[in-house]
Amino acid sequence: MPPVPPARIVLPAGDAAAGRGREALAAGVAAGLLPPARMPLVHDRRPLKRWRYVGVYGPELMLCAGRVVLGGAPQAFWAVWDREAQQLHERTSFSPSRVRLPDGGVGVRDRGVEIDLRIDRDGDAVETVSRHGRSHIWTRKQGAAARGTVTIDGRTRHLVGRALIDDSAGYHARTTDWEWAAGIGATADGVALTWNLVTGIHDAPTGSERTVWADGVATEVGPVRFAADLATVTFAEGEELRFHAEAERTRRDRVGPFVSSDYRQPFGSVSGTLPGGHVLAAGFGVMERHHARW
Repeated sequence: MPPVPPARIVLPAGDAAAGRGREALAAGVAAGLLPPARMPLVHDRRPLKRWRYVGVYGPELMLCAGRVVLGGAPQAFWAVWDREAQQLHERTSFSPSRVRLPDGGVGVRDRGVEIDLRIDRDGDAVETVSRHGRSHIWTRKQGAAARGTVTIDGRTRHLVGRALIDDSAGYHARTTDWEWAAGIGATADGVALTWNLVTGIHDAPTGSERTVWADGVATEVGPVRFAADLATVTFAEGEELRFHAEAERTRRDRVGPFVSSDYRQPFGSVSGTLPGGHVLAAGFGVMERHHARW
């Protein structure tokens, strides 16, 4: 295939011009090889990987839920970090029926945990297409309002907060390594902040997925550097986020001789400053380091 230049578009919620914007995004990518098309399971001799992840991060509860399909094989996961009880509940399964992620919702029924959330996308959506290995990958990130209930061992909690939605698909390189940070916060004067930061995928100097949203308005930020212990993220602009880990998801999967995944993803609180001079009065989120062969 011809080279795919990094491309990024920002689509305000409900923008009627989204179709025209996506035409520019798809430059260099053949028709039918980007969502919402039904992408082929194999392209450029690489299997399709597709996922949806929803993360909700706040002062009482932090949670995530995800569904992943690799070459037609499904996986699902969920986790709830109860900051009050200091307990982490989680599960990953290759039978994904216990996790539902339709547009506009999160539903989990598993191991004494029930999650019922309405997820209303708002603010700017950011879509990115990048070359990766011999093929291309796509992602869309967007903030959302989250509202609903989380029940753990019979105790129901009402949750009202903010979420980040990650929809991704593509034909990733055989070996893929990335570091990622996502979170929700606010400044002392009430500016609502969301961030999505990455190295390893969609990380070109410009046209990347790296984004800070301030009151729903998306701004691309420069390259970032993650500390070896995932305790900080340093921005090319000079600012820094400090991450204070509280609980950690870790997992190693081996599927036959050719497919493997190793990751760690701690939940925690976040302090520091985002580009644009946004000083966090409060912040919560996740960090991740992931090595995959697929």
